[in-house]
Amino acid sequence: MLTLETARQWYPSADPVHGFDHIERVYRMVERLASAEGADLEIVHAAALLHDIEGSHPGGEERANHHHQSADIAAEILRGEGWSGDRIVAVQHCIRAHRYRDNREPPATIEAKVLFDADKLDVLGAIGVARTIGYAVQAGQPIFAHPSAQFRATGEGEPGEPHSAYHEHLFKLSKVKDRLFTETARKIAIDRHEYLDNYFKRLIAEMNGNL
Repeated sequence: MLTLETARQWYPSADPVHGFDHIERVYRMVERLASAEGADLEIVHAAALLHDIEGSHPGGEERANHHHQSADIAAEILRGEGWSGDRIVAVQHCIRAHRYRDNREPPATIEAKVLFDADKLDVLGAIGVARTIGYAVQAGQPIFAHPSAQFRATGEGEPGEPHSAYHEHLFKLSKVKDRLFTETARKIAIDRHEYLDNYFKRLIAEMNGNL
């Protein structure tokens, strides 16, 4: 039976970005969002447990395609659990549609929107600070570097420019709250966004010797 405890074996325990603790938080959040938004709880539970099962670690070629690889593995696991074809397809859509940087298959169902929102809420707030720094460290990037004018304008750094945690905040995290789909998630995001934004403002002030 597919459960939170079953999923523990598929994820590293010490990965600060995409380890089992991330899966557990997303699992709990999809419960909250599904209850408020009327989503199918079984579908979103399965999607939460399986959405990062393959290739989510930073660095490596698998990262950019991990949502498709995870969807393929999810189908194998769910077929083994006796799921029907249409419900497997529903879970796969949730997984393929959850990646922020790939809008080729946007969330089209309430279940996919719930998973997308739950996953993105986990990059905001205090958890967002910890995960963004953890990701930078894993990728061999600094916590802070001054973004170039080119990066600020286009999101593309100049040759040799690091992609620091602050770069990630400018490129993605600061925009997440406006990309969420459900009303419930948008309300939760308000405080989390403010916390994260204030953290980076404080970081910059300290880096510049102003505090």
